[in-house]
Amino acid sequence: MAHLPARRRMALALPIGIALTASFGFLPSAVAASADSPATSGTSATSAASLAYVVNTRSTDSRTIASVGRAISAAGGSIVETYAKIGVFVVHSSNPDFGKQIRAAKGVATAGATRTAPLSIAGTTDEGAVQKLSAADATSLAAKATSGQEPLEADQWNLRAMGADKAAEINPGSRNVTVGVIDTGVDDTHPDLAPNFSASQSANCVGGKADTSPGAWRPANPEHYHGTHVAGEIAAARNGIGVAGVAPGVKVAGIKVADPVSELFYPESVVCAFVFAADHGIEVTNNSYYVDPWMYNCMDDPDQRAIVDAVNRAQLYATSKGTLNFASAGNSNHDLDSDAIVDDTSPDDSTAVTRTIDPHTCFDVPTQLPGVVTVSSVGVTKAKAYYSSYGKGVIDIAAPGGDKYQIPDTPSKNGRILSTMPGGEYGFLQGTSMASPHAAAVAALLKSTHPKASPAELQLLMKTQADEQACPASYDGDGDGVVDATCEGPVQRNGFYGYGIVDALKAVKK
Repeated sequence: MAHLPARRRMALALPIGIALTASFGFLPSAVAASADSPATSGTSATSAASLAYVVNTRSTDSRTIASVGRAISAAGGSIVETYAKIGVFVVHSSNPDFGKQIRAAKGVATAGATRTAPLSIAGTTDEGAVQKLSAADATSLAAKATSGQEPLEADQWNLRAMGADKAAEINPGSRNVTVGVIDTGVDDTHPDLAPNFSASQSANCVGGKADTSPGAWRPANPEHYHGTHVAGEIAAARNGIGVAGVAPGVKVAGIKVADPVSELFYPESVVCAFVFAADHGIEVTNNSYYVDPWMYNCMDDPDQRAIVDAVNRAQLYATSKGTLNFASAGNSNHDLDSDAIVDDTSPDDSTAVTRTIDPHTCFDVPTQLPGVVTVSSVGVTKAKAYYSSYGKGVIDIAAPGGDKYQIPDTPSKNGRILSTMPGGEYGFLQGTSMASPHAAAVAALLKSTHPKASPAELQLLMKTQADEQACPASYDGDGDGVVDATCEGPVQRNGFYGYGIVDALKAVKK
């Protein structure tokens, strides 16, 4: 998708065309019958063939919660965590018929497996390449910094493209505002992140239950750099070290949800993250991923329907508590308002199959959920990044995410985004994974300027202040002479840019 491995962190974005606002929330339990996800081999901390499930109740009253809890046990399930406020249970079970049995239980709205392979023991995985900044290059770059700039800021074309450098002189953001990075973990020991890191609002949500022990939020290993890079884009401090973030005065928290083996983002972990963010006063979250194992979750499949239901309940709960959620649009250059999309990567935790989906009934989660701000990516010329997904009525806003074909006038001539890496390092990445945190940071600046603004009001302010961009007459993102995508819609809102490109300077002046 973007950020981490080429597919993983860049996330994908799909349209929210269907009447989702009505159908989300507490979804009806009448769904098409289908077999539970296969689970025949593997190793688990609980049993040799144990799957994880989400079980969603019809209501959140104590009687229903207790009744469904008993039904889970009777069907051979072990409750990992109960989120009674939103009616979601995280469950493990080795019963191959658990899904079918629990869906028939009184009080259950939807239920399904959150993966297609058994739980496995932790290990390591390659997450893709990154262009690290060498010590020599950093020294050379620092020598080119002008007065008032951070040592590596000369290579941060993205800050200047959205007026973030000038905004920082007016209002770098309030310490009363926190952006939660729901991701692979954040290295809070990085010298550019330590000054603004909020440990009290950070946790490890892997597996669906929050662990707030010291350092639990850090990446499993240095190669899980995605979350640290995202955090730096948002709130790297202006402290005379390294780079600067778009909102260098706000706080940043890390909520780790990436599996330490596969680095996949399973639904139960994301549910935990949204609820944790809401209950710990986080004003903005960034979500540069899609929920695994399905790139698109189709509502006619009971497992995938349950995933949509559970994650949507969690993000709606966060919104109700004052949290505005951002998500990346994806790196597949998909038209998310098209009639059909070929998905040949799902499920990504076992054997993928090729399927053709309708993006109006099969949803990217959390990107397509109601109220979530969907962000596309642009490069230095303000053209849509060659990889960024798009779609009329789907994209809300655009932001710098980097593009290797759009070359900036910077010392490195690198069109990607420079930010923090674990272990005190720095590196370049590109993707909608990088665009979303730029928009989230602008929302944090808006919240700093308008502390009483609700999530809906912040979103409206951002869209109103965005720099409008018209559709191009023709689009050839990689310059090979072939039209790569077609933009539809007026300048006020179109498929490439939504309402426009985020503007950090307007966020602190108006």
